[in-house]
Amino acid sequence: MKKNMGGADRTIRIILALGVGALYYFNVITGTLAYILLALAVMFVLTSFVSFCPLYTLLGISTCKVKN
Repeated sequence: MKKNMGGADRTIRIILALGVGALYYFNVITGTLAYILLALAVMFVLTSFVSFCPLYTLLGISTCKVKN
């Protein structure tokens, strides 16, 4: 897997995942919506750790800085 996520993108994903986790913890979101958002948050964290997003590959996007 070739990295296709830059540092800013990874940071934003982790912050969003922490936000969803906090909303669930404080019972702001519940039910089906909570489970869907938690699943999305887990995907955000996993893709941030490996610096690879499969959706970016399909769309031809890369937020990595290019090395010259």
